[in-house]
Amino acid sequence: MKFQVERASLADAVAWVARSLPQRPPMPVLSGILLEVDADHLTVSSYDYEVSTQMRIDAATETSGKSLVSGRLLADITKALPNKPVEFAVDGARLTIKCGSSKFTLPTMPVEDYPALPSMPAVSGTVDADEFAQVVATVAVAAGRDETLPMLTGVRIEIEGDTLTFAATDRYRLAVREMSWKPEESTSTAVLVPAKMLSDTAKTLAGAGKISIGLANAADGIIGFSGGDRHTTTRLLDPDFPPFRKLLPSETLAQADVEVAPLVEAVRRVALVADRGTPVQLGFENGTVTLTVAGEDEGSAEESLASGFDGDPIRIGFNPTFLLDGLGAIHVPSVRLKFVTSTKPAVLSPTPSESEAASEESDLDSYRYLIMPMRLPG
Repeated sequence: MKFQVERASLADAVAWVARSLPQRPPMPVLSGILLEVDADHLTVSSYDYEVSTQMRIDAATETSGKSLVSGRLLADITKALPNKPVEFAVDGARLTIKCGSSKFTLPTMPVEDYPALPSMPAVSGTVDADEFAQVVATVAVAAGRDETLPMLTGVRIEIEGDTLTFAATDRYRLAVREMSWKPEESTSTAVLVPAKMLSDTAKTLAGAGKISIGLANAADGIIGFSGGDRHTTTRLLDPDFPPFRKLLPSETLAQADVEVAPLVEAVRRVALVADRGTPVQLGFENGTVTLTVAGEDEGSAEESLASGFDGDPIRIGFNPTFLLDGLGAIHVPSVRLKFVTSTKPAVLSPTPSESEAASEESDLDSYRYLIMPMRLPG
C-alpha cells in the first residue's frame, strides 16, 4: 500500500474518526484506525462494536491496500505535521509516514482481526445540519449520565410524518423539542439514541448543509448519520423510555418572563455561596424576582431582577446547575417560567415575541425544559 494525501484533509479525517475511539478498548485492535486506499480515495475508519465512523478523502494512489495503526498516535502525528503533502507506505508490519522533512514509522496491527464495519442504513430522511445541532444540544443537556440506568442516558427521537420530537430526562429535569425534516416516506416510529454520541455527531456535522438519517430495521438496532463525506452509525438503546408527555404540567397557575442574560449572571453569582445540595431560591412578586441562597457554611447571597409576573406570589428552589443548563439552552433574550405550585415542576421555554404569540404555535415554543423543585429550608 502506497499513496499520497493532502495534510489538511488527512488531519480532518483522522480527527473526526479518532473522536469515537474507545477509552478502554475490549480488544487491542479496536484502539486502531483502519486506512483503506483504492484507486483515488482513502477511507479512514474506526469501530468499537457500538459506534462506527468513516470519512472518505481524495488520494493519489500508487498501490491499494489496508493498514491498521494506533488511532490516538496517528491523530497526534497528523495534527502536528507541516502543511505539505503526506506520503504513506507499508513495508511488512511497518507503516511509514513522510511529510516534508518529517518521517514516522509505526507498527501495524493485524487487519484480519479487525471487525467488519456495519453498513450505513438506508436513508430515511434529511434534516438541516445547523438546526439539528442546535436542537440536539438543547435537549441532550437533560440526559442522564448514570450508566446503571441506560434508558436515561439516551435521547428519544419520535418520528411522526415530517416532524421529529426529541426528549431527554435524568429524572430531575426533562427537555423536549420538535423540528421538521424531509422523510423519504411517511412513517411513525421512535428510537433511543445514546445522548453523548448524538450530541458529538450533531456538533461535528454542523455546517454540512444537510444530514441524512438512516434507520435500520428493528432487528439491526442501528441508526446512521451522514453529512458530506462523513458517516457514522451507532447501536440504539433499549427503546423503553418514561412517558415524558405525562410529566409536563397540564395547567399553569403563575408565569414569569425574565431576561435570560441577567438571570444567568445572577444565578451564577448567588450560587457562589451555595453548599452542595443547596437550592437557589426564586421569589416572584410585584414585577420582581429575588434570588436567594442561604448556605450553612459559606454564607448567604441575595439579588433582585425585574420580572414580568402574572399570578399569586411564589417562592421556589432549584438546583443551580440544572437551572443554568436550562437557561443556557434558550437562545433568545427572554425566558418564560410557568408554575403550578412551589412543590411541583416548573417549565422553562423561550418567551414568544408579539408576532409569535399571535400565531397558533411557533418552532420556538416547541422547546420545553421541565425542572423539579428542591425542598426549601424551613
